[in-house]
Amino acid sequence: MVRALGLPFDPIERAGETWEQHFGPASAMRAATSVFRVQQILLARFDEVLRPHGLTFARYEVLVLLTFSRTGQLPLKVIGSRLMVHPTSVTNAIDRLAAAGYVDRRPNPADGRGVLAGITERGRAVVEAATGELTALGFGLDDLPEAEQETLFELLRRVRLGAGDVAGLDPAPSAEG
Repeated sequence: MVRALGLPFDPIERAGETWEQHFGPASAMRAATSVFRVQQILLARFDEVLRPHGLTFARYEVLVLLTFSRTGQLPLKVIGSRLMVHPTSVTNAIDRLAAAGYVDRRPNPADGRGVLAGITERGRAVVEAATGELTALGFGLDDLPEAEQETLFELLRRVRLGAGDVAGLDPAPSAEG
C-alpha cells in the first residue's frame, strides 16, 4: 500500500512554487506530477483489493477483456493491442492467469503460430468478485463526485488522443465539453 504521507504541506504544490522561482510556470509540472502520484495511490488501492484473489490490476484487465469478448477468448496479440501493452507483458499475464486456473491457453486455429487465451469459469467467478470489490471502492476515486470523474476522464483522454492512442480522433474538446 502507498503510505499516506500526512505532511503538513502539499509537496507537489511546494515543488511548484520552487519550480516557478527557478524555471517559470509550473502548471504542467504540477499536473503531471499529480497524475503520477494518483497512479501510485490507485494502484496501491487496487492491489489491496486484488491481491487476495491472486491478481494484479494488469491481470484483472486481461480477465475483464476476455469477459467482454463474444466468445470468452482472444488471441494474445489482440489482448496486447486492446490493453496497449507489450506482447511480453501479455504472455507473462496469461502464464500467471493460466497457472491460477483463470484462463486456458490453446493454439489459434486461425493463426498457426498464434495463441488464444480463454477465460475459465473460475476466471469468470474471480472477475465478478474482484469487480464488486473495486466498484465498492469507487475504483479509488470516491473523493470525486461522478461529474468530476467524467471531467477528469475527458481531460486525460485529450492527452491520450494527442499522443496518438486512437488513430483518427481529434484531441480537441467536443462541442459539449
